[in-house]
Amino acid sequence: MDKRRSLLWRYVRVLLILSGVLVVATLLLSFPPDPLRLLAAPHPATDYADALQRIEALRAMEGADYNPVCRLKFMDHGMKTERVIVFIHGYTNCPEQFRQLGEMFFEQGYNVLITPQPHMGLADRMNNQHERLTAEELAAYTNGVIDIAQGLGEHVSLVGLSGGGVMAAWAAQERRDLDLAIVIAPSFGYTFIPDFLTVPALNLFRRLPNFYQWWDPIHKSDITPDYGYPRFSTRALAEILRMAFVVKEGACREAPAAGSILVITNDGDPSVDNALTNKVVQCWRQQGLQSLSTYQFEASLKLEHDLIDPCQKNQHIDMVYPQLVALITNTH
Repeated sequence: MDKRRSLLWRYVRVLLILSGVLVVATLLLSFPPDPLRLLAAPHPATDYADALQRIEALRAMEGADYNPVCRLKFMDHGMKTERVIVFIHGYTNCPEQFRQLGEMFFEQGYNVLITPQPHMGLADRMNNQHERLTAEELAAYTNGVIDIAQGLGEHVSLVGLSGGGVMAAWAAQERRDLDLAIVIAPSFGYTFIPDFLTVPALNLFRRLPNFYQWWDPIHKSDITPDYGYPRFSTRALAEILRMAFVVKEGACREAPAAGSILVITNDGDPSVDNALTNKVVQCWRQQGLQSLSTYQFEASLKLEHDLIDPCQKNQHIDMVYPQLVALITNTH
C-alpha cells in the first residue's frame, strides 16, 4: 500500500510541476510586449531643398543588391505643392506596389513619395534580411518619410497598406503634423491567429528562433508579384504585431494626433482580422475624434488582401483605384 501511495504521490508531483510550468509559460506569453523604445521624434524638413537632400540621402543608401523597380520613387512638380502624399507598401513588397496609384495622384497635382521599407526591395527574393526587422525600425522609417513630406507639400497625407497600414495608424496616433492618415487593410491581427492568442503568439515568435513560411505553400516562390518576397519571417511578423499592439493600446488611451483618419477595409479579406481594426476605430471614436471616416469594400468583389498591387492575381484595380482616389481626395 505504501509503495502504491508513493507512486501515486510521484505522479501527483509531476502533474503539479507540469501544471505550474504551463501556468507560468501562459502568463509570460500573455504579458504585453515590450513597448516601443522609439516614439515619435519629429524632425521635419525645413523646406523643399531640405526634403530633396533627404531623398537623395535615402537613394544613396540603396545598394547594388536592390531590385531596380523597388528603388525609391519620387514624383514631383519641381516645387513644394499644396498637397503631398506618401505611400507605405506592405511587408515583403516594395514601392512598385504603389507606383500606378501614385501616378494618379501626381496627375492631380500631388508630390508623391514611395520609399522601400527597411530590408525590403532586394533583388534576391529569398534573402534572410527581413528577419532583422524591428518595430523600432518601422517607427523610425515612418517618422523619416513624414519629416521629408513636410518639405514637399503644405498638407501631408500618408497611406499605408497591411503592415504599412499599421505604420500609418501609428503615425496617426503620434504625429500632429500629419494632416491625413489613410489606413488600408491594417494587420492588427491575422485570421489564422485567434484574437485572444495574438499577444501570446507575438511573444512566442519573438522568443523562438526565426523561421520562414511561404505565403503560398503550393506555388512557393512561383508567385506574383515577382519583385515581392515569397516568404514571411515569423520574427518580422511579430514585430509588426508589436507595433500594432502599441497602436491599439494608444488608441484606447488618448486621442490620435493626426488631423484626420480614413480607415479602409476589405470585407472579404482572407488575411487580416477586421474585427481588431474595428476595435481600434471604436477606440478612436470613444476618444472623441470627429474627423474619422471608414469605408469597406464589399466581400462580393472578391478582392485580395493586397488590393493595391496591379500584379496580384484576381486584381480589380479598375474598381479599387478610382474609389481610393475619390475617398482620399475628398477626406480632409
